[in-house]
Amino acid sequence: MTDVIILHGAWHRPAHYDDLVGLLRLQGLSVEVPDLYLLSLEDSTALVEDVIATSEQPPLVVGHSFGGVTAGTVRGAEGLIFLAGWLLDVGESPAQLLAEVEKETGVPAAGLIAEPDSNGRLRLDPADARKNLFGDVDERTAARAIELLRPEPPSIFEAAPSHVSWRDTPSIYIGGIDDRAIAAPLISRFAARCSVSETWKTSHSPYLSHPTAVADLVHRRRRHAGR
Repeated sequence: MTDVIILHGAWHRPAHYDDLVGLLRLQGLSVEVPDLYLLSLEDSTALVEDVIATSEQPPLVVGHSFGGVTAGTVRGAEGLIFLAGWLLDVGESPAQLLAEVEKETGVPAAGLIAEPDSNGRLRLDPADARKNLFGDVDERTAARAIELLRPEPPSIFEAAPSHVSWRDTPSIYIGGIDDRAIAAPLISRFAARCSVSETWKTSHSPYLSHPTAVADLVHRRRRHAGR
């Protein structure tokens, strides 16, 4: 039985969500955080749908950041929470949307500094990650989060869904007022695609800076679904 599935963002690991997972488990929920690292969007979707298929009741799926891309494609979920997440439509890719925003505003839309490493994967600059991913996170927690970050292949920006499930699944979008990793026009676009949306006084990582609020949101959405 799985009550909640948390999908990690790009550059992140399942361990980034340990505090939130621990809190939810203390509250009696069964939580899974599958590792989607280096998987294609299709394989990520299949992995999550396998977890859903083995659950007695449909679980709630939480997609943080790029984890939202997969969350928006999985079928069979009780509901979807996009936590500062990317919410794509069929055929859209992050690269395409970033280019559109840059063309419309004249301002670079990419919110993070990433440089290729010796393997050609994109590694985040630690100081930039501190400011733009973990801006409202305490020093000790932010230091651990930065240490856990791992490089990603540039292909993550080309992922484009061939189908989506978010149109047929109850969903909520949580946007952060101080989110510096996703351009404001994109946050507005993604939020408009959900059943409801909320704006929090957070950075891009409310799961770290406000884990209790995120846990409360999970319980709220489960009550909304009659669980």
